[in-house]
Amino acid sequence: MIAPSILSADFSKLGEEIKKVEEGGADMLHLDIMDGHFVPQITMGPPVVKSIRKITKLTLDVHLMVTNPDDNIDSFVKAGADMISFHFETAHTPFRTISKIKESGLKAGIALNPLTPISSVLDALPYIDFVLLMSVSPGYGGQSFIPSVLDKIKKMRTIIDRNGYKTLIEVDGGVKGDNLESLKKAGVDIFVAGSYIFKSENPKETVKKMKEILG
Repeated sequence: MIAPSILSADFSKLGEEIKKVEEGGADMLHLDIMDGHFVPQITMGPPVVKSIRKITKLTLDVHLMVTNPDDNIDSFVKAGADMISFHFETAHTPFRTISKIKESGLKAGIALNPLTPISSVLDALPYIDFVLLMSVSPGYGGQSFIPSVLDKIKKMRTIIDRNGYKTLIEVDGGVKGDNLESLKKAGVDIFVAGSYIFKSENPKETVKKMKEILG
């Protein structure tokens, strides 16, 4: 599944940008929520997500890069999110956060920074719908893929398959045409791409190209 990251879109014509990736065959939209604390930047909040919900039927994948995920879940549920992930590094009681998301009828995921070991979420895998492996340091778009994350993806794929979990693997950061095949082979299910799509000359055709590469 391909999830264009709205962070890299032109917000002055967001509706047009979303329509382009829809026509290209995007499966969902990735929405990075930054609070200026956990990460340096401040991005969008529930009102923007609510506005996006009004103009698209695509799955809205909300990635909470905030220090207090539990306090933000309800507002994004009401805004129309379909999936919510929070960072393991910010959660005081991860199982409570997972339960809060799932009890709202949404899919729940845990995100890990590049240097956070996968061992930190092994006990949570049976209870979450997806795990988001960051392949860049969170907080900025346009960064290059960190090569060591590829091995991290492979290890996570092995653990999930060996135990028969249904947990999907999502990767975010530096995803582009020249690493799609290697990421697919490593076991990625959801490919988040921002700059590669929205900074291209033709976002619609870029998404189509990604779909062709992934088969």
